[in-house]
Amino acid sequence: MLLLENIHPVAVQTLEAAGFDVELRSSSMSEDELVAALPGVTMLGIRSNTHITARVLDHAPDLTAIGCFCIGTNQVDLAAAAQRGIAVFNAPYSNTRSVVELVIAEIISLARRLPEKTQKMHAGIWDKSAKGSHEVRGRTLGIVGYGNIGTQLSNLAEAMGLNVIFYDVADRLRHGNARRMHTLDALLAEADVVSLHVDGRPGNAGIFGDEQFKKMKPRSIFINAARGMVVDTEALREHILSGHIAGAALDVFPIEPKVQGDEFESPLRGLDNVILTPHVGGSTQEAQEEIGYFVSGKLKNFQLEGSTALSVNLPDVQPPALVEEARIGFLHINVPGVLAEVNNILASEGVNVTGQYLATRGEQGYVVTDVSGHVSEAAISKLQASPHTQWLRSWDA
Repeated sequence: MLLLENIHPVAVQTLEAAGFDVELRSSSMSEDELVAALPGVTMLGIRSNTHITARVLDHAPDLTAIGCFCIGTNQVDLAAAAQRGIAVFNAPYSNTRSVVELVIAEIISLARRLPEKTQKMHAGIWDKSAKGSHEVRGRTLGIVGYGNIGTQLSNLAEAMGLNVIFYDVADRLRHGNARRMHTLDALLAEADVVSLHVDGRPGNAGIFGDEQFKKMKPRSIFINAARGMVVDTEALREHILSGHIAGAALDVFPIEPKVQGDEFESPLRGLDNVILTPHVGGSTQEAQEEIGYFVSGKLKNFQLEGSTALSVNLPDVQPPALVEEARIGFLHINVPGVLAEVNNILASEGVNVTGQYLATRGEQGYVVTDVSGHVSEAAISKLQASPHTQWLRSWDA
């Protein structure tokens, strides 16, 4: 197991306790570095700065699973991983609270113009004034993207006295007194604060630019804690300089430094009432520990018991814990008759099936079969010889 990017020690402890040899590194790796490092590696753990391309996977003959110790998985070529039978897991919920608390802090800080207040104090300037400083109570927060983070932000913001409106391309259950807006333009026209919480799918690249900033209310506040590539930062700079946007907070950027200490470049540097943070929305000790525990558990269960529960690219099968029996995991091409073929082979070899769990996803199917006693080499060989087989693995309790 190779873990990159300072993944929390609880992941190391979980995997080592399960019998894995774990190497932990503090930095990300380039494509060439991964190509050199991955032969012999069974499982890989990354965060957002390590990119897994098809070329990398072509040079990772022993790799069975990738754990993204973060929310997003757009840094991994998921289709290429699925084609090679490599499972990919992430932590879609573990840092939700941490991101929401940062956004709440930013809303208050920008409304009170705290960034420029503290800068002046550090410069030795006493500027005790209420000019441009407002309470957030009674203001309207517009949430773009009403998933796990958006809904929790909605709940906390409403408890603080903010009116909440939201827009999402998917049907979402509204929380509390939040109001659904049927278009993004309608949300922009009404919101005093706009906060983005969309995912990293390719269709979201550049969705927020000059046209959207023009449609925001004069002197409104803009926050992006979602993905750097969704926002045109040059356009945002112009609207801040013109005074149309009163303040902004960004935690994610189109281009981010790969290594600690590298220079950060952005057209937003040096602007008044702008908060720039280095992609730390989910970087609390609580969130990182939970992510480390969650993703390492998924990797462990996949490797030792064949569970693909919450995999983002393979069929989702969550069999019970393997306690007394033997188990076969069969990833195959999703065509009619494969399950019957599996069971006919097992029956012909006298194998008694005690439990079976199947799921399909696109062009792939995955069946986990629990059996009593030992599975013969003849049965294994016949299953491996099937023209539909991607991989076959077996486990004993």
